[in-house]
Amino acid sequence: MDIETRRLTLRPITPVDVDAVVSGKRQDSWADDFPADGDMVIARLLQGIGVPAADAARYGHRVVVERSSSQIVGGIGFFGPPDDGALEIGYGIVASRRGRGYATEAVRAMVADALSSDDVEVVRAEVDLDNPASIVVLERNGLTRCAQTDERATYEIRRRLATPDRDRPTR
Repeated sequence: MDIETRRLTLRPITPVDVDAVVSGKRQDSWADDFPADGDMVIARLLQGIGVPAADAARYGHRVVVERSSSQIVGGIGFFGPPDDGALEIGYGIVASRRGRGYATEAVRAMVADALSSDDVEVVRAEVDLDNPASIVVLERNGLTRCAQTDERATYEIRRRLATPDRDRPTR
């Protein structure tokens, strides 16, 4: 099921999407600079393990569709179903669409949707410390730093700390 925000549609990735990215067959629905490196990594991984079935797609990977252009401008998703109530999120927006708040909007919608499930207590994200834009995305969405190494930090938000937002997704 799609998650809609004010400017984006977060659509579960399909086997057709995966095959097109892996094979390099450009699609009319792609932004000029899609797929980015991260999208290629995810597509190769999904080609090997398979795209989650409909009932598991909520915790799988999604393409980020810019509603105004109907173009795919990135990807977002969880690294599998909840594990002891925890999910890890990852995301990326192509360079041509950065600076528009799309990552913040997409993460907000995914986190809100996840925390609305009785199966999820916490959403986490790992981020390179040399990626300040991604750190800002996480902090704007209420995730707080809970661990750090020399190169990476882990952020999390727990259900009890989540607050409703005007960009709460619709299903």
